[in-house]
Amino acid sequence: MSDETMSPDESCTVDTCSLEFSYSSYRPTFLGNLVYAIVFAICLVAQLVYGFRHRTWGFTAAFFCGLLLEILGYVGRVLMYYNPFKQANFMLYLVPLTIAPAFMSAGIYLCLARVVVLYASEGVDISRLKPRTYTLIFVACDFISLLLQAAGGAMASMADTKASEDAGIHIMVAGLAFQVASMALFVGLAAEVGFRIVKSHKTKVNEVTGSTLFKRFLIAVVVATVCIFIRCVFRVAELSEGFNGKLANQQESFMVLEGLMMALAAIALAVYNPGRSFQGKWAAVNYSFWRSSTSASESEADAKA
Repeated sequence: MSDETMSPDESCTVDTCSLEFSYSSYRPTFLGNLVYAIVFAICLVAQLVYGFRHRTWGFTAAFFCGLLLEILGYVGRVLMYYNPFKQANFMLYLVPLTIAPAFMSAGIYLCLARVVVLYASEGVDISRLKPRTYTLIFVACDFISLLLQAAGGAMASMADTKASEDAGIHIMVAGLAFQVASMALFVGLAAEVGFRIVKSHKTKVNEVTGSTLFKRFLIAVVVATVCIFIRCVFRVAELSEGFNGKLANQQESFMVLEGLMMALAAIALAVYNPGRSFQGKWAAVNYSFWRSSTSASESEADAKA
């Protein structure tokens, strides 16, 4: 590829052209990407089963979108194993894997709000913010980062000049950087909530919060959050160098810091699904999203905020 024309020759094959002229300087591993696609598919089925059984609609919808995009992204990488010169394969990999974590982060934000309501319903003050405030702030941040990443990814993947590719990459990096910043703020607030839970003399306020299952769920949320955060930091570093940069052309770092991090996040919240971990209390600790009027449980939380 020249500096002016960025689209590889789609008449090329792995037998006739050098990978230097493809969308990646390496040939994506078939087995590794297939394994990730299967892992995310299993997690997707688990989320759907638990979602319908426990009626965790918002969380399930967020993770359904995120996991479906992960599957599509790794299918795209499997197709790139066969033909890394085809733009459709590159787009199928790039855009879904770029935006998928934003949906999974949204599901985690919903979990924190429910945890706050659950403790507040028992009179335990663990948060400085109202439950719906977490959702409004961080889902809005997710939406902004999602728009930037999707727009930048589409622009970069379809670019036919170096200038338009760079513009798309810059937009993607801006979206990812915004996501990293919002997640850093979320981690700080969530850490404060965790500190207050530990310091509270009413840690075992009921059969749910005192259970081993619920405590493991809280650990799973921490693991998922940290993994997604690491992944986002990696993608900022990777894409800041452009598609021809060193990190963007290292398969090992991608498979670990992108694939493995997201797989661990998906597995953690599939094994310790919130519907299962709340033991039937998920619907009971609902909260008003838009209206000023609140449920009884949220009113107690608001009074403590």
